[in-house]
Amino acid sequence: MAILKKIILWVCIIAVLIGAGAFFFHFYFVFGEGTKAGELNFVVKKGVIFKTYEGRLIQTGLTSKGAVTSPGSGLQSNEFNFSIDNKEVAELLMRKSGCFVQLHYREFRGKLPWRGHNRFVVDKIEYIKDIYQDKNVIDGSSTVPASPATQEQPAPEQEQISL
Repeated sequence: MAILKKIILWVCIIAVLIGAGAFFFHFYFVFGEGTKAGELNFVVKKGVIFKTYEGRLIQTGLTSKGAVTSPGSGLQSNEFNFSIDNKEVAELLMRKSGCFVQLHYREFRGKLPWRGHNRFVVDKIEYIKDIYQDKNVIDGSSTVPASPATQEQPAPEQEQISL
């Protein structure tokens, strides 16, 4: 009887260790790592119990001539949905919607509710470029200057073109 109890105990210990290893491998092992670049569509904080930061990056590219989705079209748009686990990175990206960004991400085999809604987790920003470099861009701290159309200016003289 004592030998049977030892066998059952060892089988349970081995089963728990194998289960813990499988859990770690599925949810915490970094399966892939890389960078993605494109136009940042949005970053939001959402969730019922666990509030996580979620975002979307729009990547543009070219398709082959035999594309199934839109034959004859040469442009396509790919969406990269991701979660962010760093609050400072998420808050900076929240202010940069519409900008061209290059993000470094880690890919996990499974998603956890406190880590985010996606298997891809952005951990740092590698590059940000404001693609709308204009005088009237609002950065949150400055005021918008009056547009030239609202200021009184004399109408330009019309030139006549003769052929």
